[in-house]
Amino acid sequence: MKGSSVHKQLRITLVKSYIGRPEAQRKVLTGMGLGKLNKTVLLNDTPEIRGMVRKVNHLVSMEELKGKGKDL
Repeated sequence: MKGSSVHKQLRITLVKSYIGRPEAQRKVLTGMGLGKLNKTVLLNDTPEIRGMVRKVNHLVSMEELKGKGKDL
C-alpha cells in the first residue's frame, strides 16, 4: 500500500514438532525463522508468506495483526 502507514502482519507460531516431516516442510519453517517449538515470528502479510503458511498449516498457528509500523 503506497502512501499508507498501516501494515498488515502475521504472527506465526510453531505449535507442532517438525521431526519426521518431509525436508520441504522443514525448509519452509526454517525460511520463516521457526526453528524451535513455540517460537513466534512477525512477518509481513504477503502472498509468498501466505503460501508458506499454507504448506505447513498443520504445524503452525497464524494470527493476523493490523498496526502502524512496529507498534503492534
